[in-house]
Amino acid sequence: MKATIITIGDEILIGQIVDTNSGFIAKSLDKIGVEIHEMISISDDKEHILSTFSQLQNKVDLVIVTGGLGPTKDDVTKKTFCDYFEDELVVNPEVLAHVTELIEGFYKRPITQMNKDQALVPSKCTVLHNQMGTAPGMWMKKENTVFISLPGVPYEMKYLVESVIIPKVVKEYERPYIIHKTILTYGQGESLVAERIEDWENNLPDFIKLAYLPNPGRVRLRLSARGTDKEMLEAAIEANVQSLDAIIHDIIVGFDDNETLEVVVGQLLTKKGKTIATAESCTGGKIASLLSAVSGASSYFRGSVVPYSTEIKTTVLGVPADLIEENSVVSAAVASSMASNVKRIMKTDYAIATTGNAGPAKGDSNAEIGTVFIAIATPNDVIVEEFNFGQPREKVIDRAVIKSLEMLQKEILKNVH
Repeated sequence: MKATIITIGDEILIGQIVDTNSGFIAKSLDKIGVEIHEMISISDDKEHILSTFSQLQNKVDLVIVTGGLGPTKDDVTKKTFCDYFEDELVVNPEVLAHVTELIEGFYKRPITQMNKDQALVPSKCTVLHNQMGTAPGMWMKKENTVFISLPGVPYEMKYLVESVIIPKVVKEYERPYIIHKTILTYGQGESLVAERIEDWENNLPDFIKLAYLPNPGRVRLRLSARGTDKEMLEAAIEANVQSLDAIIHDIIVGFDDNETLEVVVGQLLTKKGKTIATAESCTGGKIASLLSAVSGASSYFRGSVVPYSTEIKTTVLGVPADLIEENSVVSAAVASSMASNVKRIMKTDYAIATTGNAGPAKGDSNAEIGTVFIAIATPNDVIVEEFNFGQPREKVIDRAVIKSLEMLQKEILKNVH
């Protein structure tokens, strides 16, 4: 099966909002063996939508459209569906009852004609009832292609995809199995990783494909297998993952996209009943943001101080002013003091501290732009390393965040008995 995902909305085309819907739909379809043919963003223009539909007709099995289902005049998707399928809009009683209950029962205000118009749907469509909002989804088939229209509001779209679309596609279509396994590596670049696993990669079975997904400080290796025998595919993937682990065990920190380094670190801290805090200058709280985003982080993450200015490093964190004057605010000594002090203040077992010149200007230090000092305070001592992550600014910050978590993981493992 092949599918095309279309997002409709001028706000996407001008960069006013970021399209996250397509990624969610693509992942959901991929899990059930539907291949994504392409993703397209188009304007709220009837002729543009009709032209795109015609181009996709019978070339793919599914066309999933998000957006353009609102009650205002600029939302033209329903009327365009009617034009394409030579249909007309009719009131759906079940949708009208739901909209009325939502507006009058939940929001406690009189229903307007614009609200009622949300119950207008093409007469030939299968209505996809949207319990999260007022705009229903639509399922319509023409020749060999099914066209599905979903609301653009992310949580409404996700509800319909998970509770209606995926079960309906699974029930009505024969699909191959697509098995993915993602291996997360940290600390070495894409080219070095590729050199280390070249022989292993060359000996992969034809039905298993390898993709390199590099980010600053880490490389994800995604194995994908496609076929009709699910058990055989899973066994082949697992066997090749085990042989890969034997080659690069030193840089593998986890498996699958959900098992990121911050998740792995959180699991280690939870297992040993240890706690962590951060003091982030050049990283501006990004490490804390990653740590606190993990479910259950409250059991090990105590908090963070973001002493972006030199004054806050002394007044809040208690870094001695003479230490800064003697060594510079971007130095191993200051990073060490920041880590030790935030560990003491937050009463934690571990702490991370970062101080550096991310650029483009040098700020309060004459250290070379791109220089970052990272300190890890452990139950026994403080480890400090100096790095130069180059430029641009975003790269420096991202690499400092990843390297901090990588260093923390190694120190926790040293103390795991």
